[in-house]
Amino acid sequence: MRLVVGRIGRAHGIRGELSVESRTDEPQRRFAPGSSVLCRDGVLTVTACRPHAGRLLISFAEIPDRTAAEGYHGALLEVEVDPDETSDDGAFYDHQLIGLTVVADGVDRGRVVDVLHLPAHDSLVVDVGGRQVQVPFVEALVPDVDLAGGRVTVLDRPGLLDPDEADEVR
Repeated sequence: MRLVVGRIGRAHGIRGELSVESRTDEPQRRFAPGSSVLCRDGVLTVTACRPHAGRLLISFAEIPDRTAAEGYHGALLEVEVDPDETSDDGAFYDHQLIGLTVVADGVDRGRVVDVLHLPAHDSLVVDVGGRQVQVPFVEALVPDVDLAGGRVTVLDRPGLLDPDEADEVR
């Protein structure tokens, strides 16, 4: 299974460095010098990686200069992972969360259909009776993820799973 770990932005400098938006909780592992990532139909080998202005600047052995780097703008960086692999720090991969039943107050309320990676926090996109709502994926609202049981527990708040309820509370 392929897992997206980054998105390439602009070329940086004349030596082929690329600005990369990291989409992994383990950038030091995924972009360590000597590691490889999949990009389009090929493999790129990391030669150097450093933080810069909230992103990473990465050099790849296969990209020798700025001209070559500019051709990668917008491309996704992926790695091949075992579908059963879990993160060391208790984080979850998107494919593990999508499809889980959302339970609130002991009642099945819907299913996770997507995971959004937003600047402040990740959000679960939950299908509740044909309507999609976003639930911030933070411990205060999502205290339990049970992969083996196929469910995620959400502490429902007025308007969270049913936006119409927000109007009723005022």
